[in-house]
Amino acid sequence: MLRSMYSGVSGMKGFQTKLDVIGNNIANVNTAGFKSSRVMFKDILSQTAAGATGSTAEVGGSNAKQIGLGVSIGSIDTLHLAGSAMTTNNPTDLRIDGDGFFAVGLTAETDAANAFLTRAGDFHVDGTGNLVNSDGLFVLNTGGGAINVPQGSTFSIGSDGVVAIKAADGTIATDNRIAVVVVRNPEGLEKAGGNLYRVGQNAMAEGETIVFEAEADGPNAMAGGIVAGQLEMSNVDLTSEFTEMITAQRGFQANSRIITTSDEVLQEVVNLKR
Repeated sequence: MLRSMYSGVSGMKGFQTKLDVIGNNIANVNTAGFKSSRVMFKDILSQTAAGATGSTAEVGGSNAKQIGLGVSIGSIDTLHLAGSAMTTNNPTDLRIDGDGFFAVGLTAETDAANAFLTRAGDFHVDGTGNLVNSDGLFVLNTGGGAINVPQGSTFSIGSDGVVAIKAADGTIATDNRIAVVVVRNPEGLEKAGGNLYRVGQNAMAEGETIVFEAEADGPNAMAGGIVAGQLEMSNVDLTSEFTEMITAQRGFQANSRIITTSDEVLQEVVNLKR
């Protein structure tokens, strides 16, 4: 069989994956905290028809003759670029102005190393006064515990993540601080659905947990300050996505044409015996 046919098949598979990723990006254009992805290709190992030869005093050298065998997916990267800010004026809507992530847990006492991470700050106060996300996961403080607002109290969240809770008698408690987690390699985080990430093996060293208190300035400024009343929207750029969609569509069509042409060549070979 012709090598070009298999090369065309690999190209079609690759561009189908690219279209799948682009479609997911566009579908989440209005998803709070969503980070777009991209597909990178790499060529498959080439078949060497003739090796290279070195030059001598009598004869010059020659280059190797290699035939490529197609394309494969090199990587599917998540682009952790900041999305645009949307002002909601809702005090429980939070945005991180930096590289950090909110930590949320399945239980009220969750170690930060086992927590899910998210950039979506559309939080709520549930019926028992706990600060939770839209799926009911607990928003964690720097100690790994839940943040609870007693009944009859009011609260505000500062740029440093401190939750100031004012009781009915006028006393103010500031012993809760929202955890902001920074990982060495954000692209190593694995999407877990529901705007959540789990820490993958390549996100940080084993056993390492980097928890920074939210801070707009100072030594922890990389984590970023918290902006209350705002949400971080998706970082999907529709102009780029539609351009990439056109490129992927044309690439898919071109590779399908390779298969059609290879089939026509094989048909001609079969017809030689007639």
